[in-house]
Amino acid sequence: MATLAPTFPWTKDSKDDYRTCPVLTLKVDMHAERLIIANAVMAVVTLTLGGIAALLIALTRWQAIHLLDATWFYRLLTIHGIDMLIAWMVFFEMAGLHFGSTVLLNARHAAPKAAWLGFILMTVGGLMANFVVLFDPKNTVAYTAYLPLKASPLFYLSYILFAVGALIAVITFFINIVVAKREKRFEGSLPLVVFGFMTAAILATYTLLQGAAAVVPAFLWSAGILSNFDPGIYRNFFWGFGHPAQQVNLAAMISIWYALAQITVGVRPVNEKFSRLAFVLYLFFINLGSAHHLLVDPGLSFAWKAVNTSYAMYLAVLGSMMHAFSIPAALEVALRAKGYRKGLFGWLRNAPWGEPGFAALVVSMVMFGWIGGVTGVVIGTEQINLLVHNTMRLPGHFHATVVSGTTTAFMGFTYYVIPLIFRKELKLKKWAVWQPYVFGGGMLLVSLGMIVSGLQGVSRRNWDITFAGVVPGTIELSLAIFGIGAIIAVIGGIMYVTVVLTSILTGPRLEASKLLLVSGDNNPVLESTKLTEHDLESKQNQPKGSFVLVIAFLVWFAVYYLTNWWLLGRTWFIR
Repeated sequence: MATLAPTFPWTKDSKDDYRTCPVLTLKVDMHAERLIIANAVMAVVTLTLGGIAALLIALTRWQAIHLLDATWFYRLLTIHGIDMLIAWMVFFEMAGLHFGSTVLLNARHAAPKAAWLGFILMTVGGLMANFVVLFDPKNTVAYTAYLPLKASPLFYLSYILFAVGALIAVITFFINIVVAKREKRFEGSLPLVVFGFMTAAILATYTLLQGAAAVVPAFLWSAGILSNFDPGIYRNFFWGFGHPAQQVNLAAMISIWYALAQITVGVRPVNEKFSRLAFVLYLFFINLGSAHHLLVDPGLSFAWKAVNTSYAMYLAVLGSMMHAFSIPAALEVALRAKGYRKGLFGWLRNAPWGEPGFAALVVSMVMFGWIGGVTGVVIGTEQINLLVHNTMRLPGHFHATVVSGTTTAFMGFTYYVIPLIFRKELKLKKWAVWQPYVFGGGMLLVSLGMIVSGLQGVSRRNWDITFAGVVPGTIELSLAIFGIGAIIAVIGGIMYVTVVLTSILTGPRLEASKLLLVSGDNNPVLESTKLTEHDLESKQNQPKGSFVLVIAFLVWFAVYYLTNWWLLGRTWFIR
């Protein structure tokens, strides 16, 4: 570590200043640094609140324990959805947008006052949502708040404040990009990570506007200004927000994947145009995944439902599969170029498994793709969805994507934000090394327990399942696996929060002196700039192992997909 770097004005007599990061050699705008820190802190706060609710919910759904009464179960279920699916994700993503549009472009923050306004609105909205749900039983309407359930006007207002704040932050991202281009802070196309963040920002703009179309009329209806608001219209607009919001998470997560791969290994994308095309596919097709939430709604045609749960969805899935090959291939080429060429998987055995960022990257990719992605495609298929949508298979799927995938990636990236942006030494490094594995292992059990329970007919969002009679022992077992996994995952979450708080609240502020946290003193980001076209095209560096892994994934995908159709065929026997 070294003393704090001096700051310099961007232009003569300018009040806006920057510092140069000694590790990344990039200019860090001081407005952006403070905004990143503020959003990251609020992200951890809301993650903690949502995590507490998660543990209590899990210990209630674990039928053998059944901790909470119905009132508190549904109250905390509402808070859990708001804090984990919205607040934690969006606060972290706003930090990512500020980071990507300034630091990664060597650019200044062009609209810091607007960005702070957005942050204040998000903070007020997020905290208000927690307060009104906790202290007013009228607001126990779940994260979706389906009409005709009517919450208080303050509930909808909290959503509106948060969404307006997030939209302002997204707009400042676009302003920063335009200003950086005009001031020639970068040449040519945006860096790939920033391109991914831009994809997330475009999706976020559409998503937030759809959310406004649902929540603003609901607010007016709750306040008595509108006499009626059609539940079908609300559901249509809400899922134009609710599901695409997870696609914003997807685009941001994959951007973080590329960043972690470069930070920990020093990759260079094997074909950058290939990766950019995958992001573009998200823009056109990923939001159509909302259709599987609306399959029983009468206002939409059969043709619309069938097309969007088949052909349109497949093109979105293609984008994810492209990334699923591109990132492991880039890792393999970079590691083979360093001399790890023995056999198909010598590069993988010699990967930096003890580096927190690499551990988070691998856990996130495996859980998101092999569990969350595969189950998502199956659930998104019309015929199967009609059978499984309201069972625990659905939360089993999105806990593998949003929690195991996105959250693990964000956690891993945090460990590098602390020394590089907070300028605090990362403490409890051994905890940071093990944390992705503990959290990921717990979430694996959570998802599998939920999916297996759902396969046996256990409903989602249900406080008690004993009303149907005796609960079979196999369900008791799968719910126990889910509950034990939740406890392990919460331990992993506590490890993360403890590492973060200990690091940012103790010790002096100091400049980082190296990039890697535990696995060496080399700088993989600078090493990635030395990878040549010859290195990428060399026969001995070709990603043969990644190709085998992709084939194995496709086989698993096909087996799971066809098995579900077999199970569907056995649901109703025709004699």
